[in-house]
Amino acid sequence: MRDLFYLTDDQRAIRDLARKLARERIAPHAARYDEAEAYPEDSMRAILESGLFGIWVPEEYGGNDLGCLALSLVAEEIAWACAATATQYLDQPLGGLPILLSGTAEQKKKYLPRLATGELLAAYSLSEPGAGSDAAGLKTTAARRGDRYVLNGSKQWCTNGDHADVITVFATVDPKKRAKGVTAFLVEKGMPGFAVGKKEKKMGIRASPTVALHFTDCEVPVEQRLGAEGEGFTLAMRTLDMTRPATGAMAVGIGQAALDAAVGYAKERQQFGQAIASFQGIQFMLADMAMLVHSARLMVHHAARQVDAGITGNTYEASMAKCWAADAAMKVATDAIQVFGGYGYTREFPVERFFRDAKIMQIYEGTSQIQRIVIARELLGS
Repeated sequence: MRDLFYLTDDQRAIRDLARKLARERIAPHAARYDEAEAYPEDSMRAILESGLFGIWVPEEYGGNDLGCLALSLVAEEIAWACAATATQYLDQPLGGLPILLSGTAEQKKKYLPRLATGELLAAYSLSEPGAGSDAAGLKTTAARRGDRYVLNGSKQWCTNGDHADVITVFATVDPKKRAKGVTAFLVEKGMPGFAVGKKEKKMGIRASPTVALHFTDCEVPVEQRLGAEGEGFTLAMRTLDMTRPATGAMAVGIGQAALDAAVGYAKERQQFGQAIASFQGIQFMLADMAMLVHSARLMVHHAARQVDAGITGNTYEASMAKCWAADAAMKVATDAIQVFGGYGYTREFPVERFFRDAKIMQIYEGTSQIQRIVIARELLGS
């Protein structure tokens, strides 16, 4: 991979730090955690000790304030080593950015400094069993009772929900209002009436826990509400506009890992008396894989730089970047297995894991189909 001329010295330094960390302290554990479907304790500890948790947090709250592009660079490097660990890493800004965007001064002081150091872990809970792509169709209710809201219902697909200390939870004050009724709350671990449910057994990113959340007359103080009633849906979408570039960067990392593995194997594997890299059919496959990864990286970086420049309304570019990168990762991982042949279908080589991990990139944080709907709406002005 060639260097990127437009990176600042700080961005290049943070990328190089993440790359060294990923290769030396995360990659060696990836297969073990995947096989055991266990939380990546060693990998997460390595990230925490490196100080990379705080790069999205403003300096006034103890962070580095390096922005979305820096976050994307780190996400790519970690995902190259272990996509599950990268998912865990990105859950911190996913759960924490709503506080930065809509939190009160007190909420920001309470949570952001500890999120920056990793003292607290965050999560983001929008999806429900009957509300995935239809994010406005929430059924989890939040009824105002004096100085508290009483939450009832269930959430689904919450990454890190069983390890998070604080979760940004989206519920509705009136299901009939759909998007206009969605409201965000900060729910802390241990609140009465809040329970973690089933942990999913997944095809990929198996070291990243994905759980259900259950609320049974869970009382949440009014001061734990983020923004005003009915502002939650807009907050959820604004957050995703900022995190989708970094999510796309995860897909780039998976694609780059699959490409690197395929190139290395093609140089070593001998057939018909020569390395398979000498055959034009393999060369063309590798060239197409490289173009997909490179174009995905540039689209992700463009969308991330828009966020850093303070450009609002970047939904179009963020959706394109996430969609293209996700589809690219899936195609590249598929072709990497083809280059490996029968060996690629076994767990002896990591491309089998890359393939499983790549698939989720086309589903979470908005499916590739939803991204295309968003892109078309922006194009058509509807």
